[in-house]
Amino acid sequence: MSENNEVIAGLQAIVTGLSQQATGHAIQSRIFASQGFSKLAAKYAEHTEEEQKYVNLCIDRLLDLGAEVKNEAKPETPVYGDVVEWLKYDLKISKEGLPWLAKIMEAAKCDVSTYDMLKDYYKDEEEDMYWAELQLELIEKIGLQNWLTKQI
Repeated sequence: MSENNEVIAGLQAIVTGLSQQATGHAIQSRIFASQGFSKLAAKYAEHTEEEQKYVNLCIDRLLDLGAEVKNEAKPETPVYGDVVEWLKYDLKISKEGLPWLAKIMEAAKCDVSTYDMLKDYYKDEEEDMYWAELQLELIEKIGLQNWLTKQI
């Protein structure tokens, strides 16, 4: 596959997967709000907006490259009522996604506009991964109830 085709396929995969992830974060935000965890709800509402921004940027870039944008079927993803299980799941998705994203960035290295956009997205996802890791570490150190109290 040529680098351009690999980049286009990667951008389309981001549009499909990240739009699903944005919806998942919106759902989780509402679940956390219903549980009274307003700070956690706000954090995931922000994630939803950030992810939708990157979906839109990828759509725009696909159009710039003359590619057809698809609204592909999205696989079902889990929803969690348990905050710790959710954080573990969200961390797992980040850890699995970053190496894949790095490969797409490598393919886009000669397409500076796409590369820069993907680099910004990578940094954002890496920051999210570190945040989830820190939250799980804090839960271990201060206990779940203390951590949850900070999320109200």
